[in-house]
Amino acid sequence: MKISIILPTYNESGNIVKLISSVLTNIPKGYDVEIINVDDNSPDQTHNIVKNTYIDDPRIVPLLRTSDKGLAKSIHYGINNSSGELIVVMDTDFSHNPQEIPVMIHIGKVFDVVSGSRFCEGGDMDSKRHYIASLLFNWWVRLILRTQIQDNLSGYFLIKREELFKLPLDEIFQGYGEYYFRLLHFAQKAGCSIIEVPVVYRSRFSGSSKSNFFNMIFTYSSALIKIKYASLRERGE
Repeated sequence: MKISIILPTYNESGNIVKLISSVLTNIPKGYDVEIINVDDNSPDQTHNIVKNTYIDDPRIVPLLRTSDKGLAKSIHYGINNSSGELIVVMDTDFSHNPQEIPVMIHIGKVFDVVSGSRFCEGGDMDSKRHYIASLLFNWWVRLILRTQIQDNLSGYFLIKREELFKLPLDEIFQGYGEYYFRLLHFAQKAGCSIIEVPVVYRSRFSGSSKSNFFNMIFTYSSALIKIKYASLRERGE
């Protein structure tokens, strides 16, 4: 079985080589792997670093995007260029621990979607301030979408390829992190089996965050309302 790991980057030159090395170390024996690094033309030369470091390793696929940039679209681009039966998507700042990949792969033999969760038993975050803010917003997401999924903003997940490509990917993969609750929403709607597994978010290893909390609150809330409105229209309410 082949596993595709999608790593979207923007200015992650201080993290990406260490991350790829750690991912390769944590892929269980007996699996083929491809690591697809999708870079949004980083000024810090992330793409060239990956390309030159792994020029002789066919498992590492560096892809460069120079237009229509954005996290969700980078992930979508990586997915469209992948070939694995199982697809793993993770952040590239080491907030997502590669050591948790084997558990996801094992559970992914049974479930269609394995979603990393900071808020189920055993999950956590190094930053307690971010943990509380994310928890509060997740309560808002759960209230609006009436979902029992506890972490709708994780972005660390495994999904079966055949199930993923049944979903409206062009609609899902827009914007920034809000793509993830759209993905979970449409996966539930399509009848996919979803399970959350505990993950611990670690502090960024190198570089600076691209997130703006207040912009995220506005953007994510707008996306939530659109999903809710569309659902009500479908039910004729």
